[in-house]
Amino acid sequence: MKYVITGGAGHISKPLTEKLLAAGHNVTVIGRNQDHLKDLVAKGAKAEIGSLEDEAFLTKAFSGADAVYTMVPNNFAITDLNGYFSSFAKKYAAALKASKIKYVVNLSSMGAHMPEGAGPVSGLHLVEESLNKLTDTNVLHLRPAYFYYNFLGQAAMAKQMNIIGSNFGSNEKLVMTDPADIAEVAADALLKLDFTGKSVKYIASDERSVDDIARVLGSAIGKPDLKWIEFTDEEAFGGMVQAGLPEPFAKSYSEMGHALKTGEMSADYWQHRPQLSRKKLEHFAAEFAAAYNSN
Repeated sequence: MKYVITGGAGHISKPLTEKLLAAGHNVTVIGRNQDHLKDLVAKGAKAEIGSLEDEAFLTKAFSGADAVYTMVPNNFAITDLNGYFSSFAKKYAAALKASKIKYVVNLSSMGAHMPEGAGPVSGLHLVEESLNKLTDTNVLHLRPAYFYYNFLGQAAMAKQMNIIGSNFGSNEKLVMTDPADIAEVAADALLKLDFTGKSVKYIASDERSVDDIARVLGSAIGKPDLKWIEFTDEEAFGGMVQAGLPEPFAKSYSEMGHALKTGEMSADYWQHRPQLSRKKLEHFAAEFAAAYNSN
């Protein structure tokens, strides 16, 4: 089988590519930097260097593939997030159609059922919507939950202020996932190619209260009394801007946090709750401790 993987050597794309190569398949990885892909090339992957925003390049790279894995990378240089996601959606759909791809595994997110109000995740709704219009292509949208590694940015807060937190947390359990678990689900789908039509699959590794999250992460750094503080939307926005995040992204992520707080972002997840994956919060705590100790 021939697969094309977008996302270069990212947190999900790299282990996904390694799994497909280990299974003996032909894998092409799309990235911007040849050096970043050298480890995968050494393992047998083919590198295609170019931009995911170049429709002609995508069409050529996708041609001849049995299946494609798509994702939209973060780009903190942009100011129009909706325009960014809309452009990606159209170019991906056009390239997949032109290259006659029959199977697509698309990285989306929990909350992508929301056309608005979920920050950057509402942009992924646009991507899902666009790919769902492909008439001769089977598309599986993966909707993972909140990434564990989002907590790494709070290691400095834990060290300096003895707290962690965001503008969500008090209303319900936070659903979380790990990139390795996402890569495993994506690889399974690509190896089997048994999905048809347009479908959605949720991915989650653990479900915990924020007080429990603070306790587990705090214990890992020697602060068992670490507290989770729920900030207002305005405080969350201001904190992100102060930390250097561009204002459009700070506004968007604050909106996403608000959707998590109200429960709207996870509402569809709870209606289609999957079996939890393997990596639990306690496993991630060691990574958090390493980030804490490096600050």
